[in-house]
Amino acid sequence: MPARILDLNGRVALVTGGSRGIGRAISLALASCGASVAVNYRQRENQAADVVAEIERLGGRALAVRADVSLGSDVTTMIGDIEQRLGPIDILVNNAGTATMIDIDDLTEAEFDQTLAVNLKSAFLCTQAVLPGMRSRRWGRVVNLSSAAARGPGLVGIHYNASKAGLEGLTRGYAARLARDGITVNAVAPGPIDTEMAGPLKASNVAERLPVGRLGEAGEVADVVMMVIGNAFITGQTIPVNGGASFI
Repeated sequence: MPARILDLNGRVALVTGGSRGIGRAISLALASCGASVAVNYRQRENQAADVVAEIERLGGRALAVRADVSLGSDVTTMIGDIEQRLGPIDILVNNAGTATMIDIDDLTEAEFDQTLAVNLKSAFLCTQAVLPGMRSRRWGRVVNLSSAAARGPGLVGIHYNASKAGLEGLTRGYAARLARDGITVNAVAPGPIDTEMAGPLKASNVAERLPVGRLGEAGEVADVVMMVIGNAFITGQTIPVNGGASFI
């Protein structure tokens, strides 16, 4: 039997942190399958507008929407704006994140709190906001962008490890409670990916230690996100995309 082509025509997707890197690749992949895409950003308005323009050039529908997704009030306003302009949200990709490298001796309470707010709390806020609609339609896809650091030592710091490990716990908790509603919830955990945030990874020569001998590409992460969106029998899972850095 030939592989199915993912058809997302009529679906609306929200990608948080969708203006660059992995988020940009996911936004473009969703649009290529027919979804209307809301590209969330906090500061990078021009880059978000570029993603929207690229989607529109290909004949798709998209909008850029500013919000700090670690704030409940911003999330509520954002969801209302998207639903008014594009329609109810069927697909949520919680990609927004922060990754400031800080050693344990220099890590402050404020930085720890901020990292968990952006990387973990935002996924909770956005998921809670879209669940009523998904439940009423009995169809939904939530994909959380975790990290190899959730299950390993990582290079960024313990604040980042904790936030991504929490995100995987959030994934499993939601998945168990929403499966009978037609909603799948999964995590995708990239290893070292060649984006503009990869400077420290390149400086540490991490690519040479990977079995594949190179950093990953944002499009390779997007491919896996699309795979779990297209499969209704995968839920509560974390899919590693790490070039063989670990085997789970």
